[in-house]
Amino acid sequence: EVQLQASGGGLVQAGGSLRLSCQVSGSTFDRYDIGWFRQAPGKEREGVSCISSSDGSTYYRDSVKGRFTISTDNAKNTVYLRMNSLKPEDTAVYYCAAYTSCQSVRYDYYGQGTQVTVSS
Repeated sequence: EVQLQASGGGLVQAGGSLRLSCQVSGSTFDRYDIGWFRQAPGKEREGVSCISSSDGSTYYRDSVKGRFTISTDNAKNTVYLRMNSLKPEDTAVYYCAAYTSCQSVRYDYYGQGTQVTVSS
């Protein structure tokens, strides 16, 4: 079983930055692709970004391309999501999840989310 713990959320003004961290434990770190999804009140869950454990390929939803960067620190079993130029529409609870593949529709595991609030 995989455990994931997200942290780093907070309140930030539009245009600001945050870095989310996802601590992964309970499994070989490179067994799963790790991604982030978010859910805002009254809205459907949406995938934000994912990084492949096999070749490091990264994926982003169109609305965050050029603003968000996903990366890994294998020594720390941690995946980061650097978020720049934040917009009010980025406000949501962000979750990190383990996927069999970044192309998978559903995650295998996910952890407690972290709230990101962007004020205008």
